[in-house]
Amino acid sequence: MSDDRGVYVLLGLLALTLPLSSLLVRRPPARAVIRSVVGWAIIAGVLFVAFSNRARLTEVAAGLGERLGLAEQMVEGDTVRIRQSPDGHFYATARLNGVERRMLIDSGATTTAISEATAKAIGVTPRRVPPVVITTANGMVEAARGRIETVRIGSLETRDLPIVVSPAFGNFDVIGMNFLSRLRSWRVEGGTLVLDTGNDV
Repeated sequence: MSDDRGVYVLLGLLALTLPLSSLLVRRPPARAVIRSVVGWAIIAGVLFVAFSNRARLTEVAAGLGERLGLAEQMVEGDTVRIRQSPDGHFYATARLNGVERRMLIDSGATTTAISEATAKAIGVTPRRVPPVVITTANGMVEAARGRIETVRIGSLETRDLPIVVSPAFGNFDVIGMNFLSRLRSWRVEGGTLVLDTGNDV
């Protein structure tokens, strides 16, 4: 069992223990206790399933938004608007050397970072010597340097963008500040990330 699932099980047990102890103090009929325990068990089960499948639920929510006309990414001339994902982040549909990838936009990341699988798919051969050590949410990791010829998000395009590549990223790709800093402006307005440039970035 993963650490995350262990936490969920513990929270579920707490969710059952608290109402049960409250019922025992009041000493209601056994039938009422059973109904309450079953009800809380169902709630705990639903929450466990939801947390365990949160990534899939995020994809479903994004698909539902598209069917309802709430596209995750909209292009308006020289402006790209990206709706906030249910997990609180912003994800852009980007084209790296013409290859489409869904990328997290992270203003806390200094440099754009891509997985080894993405580097291979877009034809980037990272330079592993000398290596670079970067700080991630999971600690310090060693990465290789590289450059992407073209990065395009909607109508926004930049060329010769420095990137880092590491197996530690798994299948995760991140747009960092070295892309955002090339824009004329970027901001968050009411749950929407607005990327803007008057010309190619």
